Amino acid sequence: MTHKILIIDDEEKLRSLLARIIKSEGFEVIEAKDLKSGFKKLEQTDIDVVLCDVKLPDGNGVDFLQNIKGSFPLTEVILLTAFGNIPDGVQAMKNGAFDYIVKGDDNDKIIPLLYKAVEKVHLQKKVQQLEKRISDKYSFSTIIGKSKGIEQVIDLAQKVAKTDSTVLLTGETGTGKEVFAQAIHENSNRAGKSFVALNCSTFSKEILESELFGHKQGAFTGALKDKKGFIEEANGGTLFLDEIGEMPIDLQAKLLRVLETSEYIPVGDTTPKKSNFRLIAATNRDLKTESDEHRFRSDLYFRLNIFEIKLPSLRERIKDISVLTHHFVKQFSEKTNKKTLHIADDFLQKLENYSWPGNIRELKNIIERSVILSNGNTLTSDVLPYEIQHQTEKSTKPMSAFSMQSIEKLHIQKVLNYTKGNKAETARLLEIGIATLYRKLEEYGIENSKI
Repeated sequence: MTHKILIIDDEEKLRSLLARIIKSEGFEVIEAKDLKSGFKKLEQTDIDVVLCDVKLPDGNGVDFLQNIKGSFPLTEVILLTAFGNIPDGVQAMKNGAFDYIVKGDDNDKIIPLLYKAVEKVHLQKKVQQLEKRISDKYSFSTIIGKSKGIEQVIDLAQKVAKTDSTVLLTGETGTGKEVFAQAIHENSNRAGKSFVALNCSTFSKEILESELFGHKQGAFTGALKDKKGFIEEANGGTLFLDEIGEMPIDLQAKLLRVLETSEYIPVGDTTPKKSNFRLIAATNRDLKTESDEHRFRSDLYFRLNIFEIKLPSLRERIKDISVLTHHFVKQFSEKTNKKTLHIADDFLQKLENYSWPGNIRELKNIIERSVILSNGNTLTSDVLPYEIQHQTEKSTKPMSAFSMQSIEKLHIQKVLNYTKGNKAETARLLEIGIATLYRKLEEYGIENSKI
């Protein structure tokens, strides 16, 4: 790609000489005799670097520099002057000039400067393209689904994205909480700044504290140097705390102080630091119940629960299973160098009848497995895992009032009523896995109307 250089100078002979020298280096050169015509050239052509005289008939190049950077921020400007003027040079650099050189004295610097300026422009454009790709990847338009539940959630997320309010994302594991957190960030005023994600269930209390707040050298055994925490890394951007319900109580108190004062103290330090970040938290727990039972600080819960968005489970989005399946089949067909596979009706029907305890994450993994196992051009139900192929039909057989099954069914119904239909909380109280609970709900024919 040929880089374009614009020369703005009212001295025609000097302008022509510069143009010949720069063209000989392989650059495309465009000329203008004053600021007005130069700005028109900038509007008409994608200019990489401007060589501009300071003294021109219709204005001053130092002042004009602000107009260029305001309208074309990626374009670099090198100012030329007949007389070295320190105040002008200082002001030029403040206004965003790449450099400020004296005609005649610094002629040998022009070509090396042009190469450096062009390299900077190239890198800036590359960064801009990467930022756009990231922004496009995490835009709300890439969230797949047309069900009423997911459209309502997207609408809420779009409304809160433009604010700086704390957001609490709730819902079962695998419903896409981090995807929504990134979309909210990329559509906020903090887009382009840091998005820092930390899973609170991954670390022990001591390591989590160090990861979150950072530490000073010597704060504990193994702290060989100062380390920035996630709170500092998120300054100006967004901090996403996943599984915040797993955070130890004493760390919750420290996090609450940060949210209220924007100040934190690294482990082993005594001097407070400030960080300006937006918090998005996520959990699959019922924090209201957790706080009522003193397993989660109620003051932190109320501070987090400014704007709650509950993500629907895949069971609540049955009409989206088809479109998600087609998306994942296309994605994994390309990944495994296969032609996009057709989807048989029985394959899709089995997916739509399944309870999906792992939600979208589980669906994605099962589609990847199915694409790998497929031999022909069509995905049929025989490549699905056993538990999906042989789903238990809802029981219609009368149950003895004295059988263990009857007692178990009655007990599950009681706990469900106690938790007001909250399946995650029901499974926790029953001390069984969420997948086991859904299997028993199907087995006993217990209605999931409150899911």
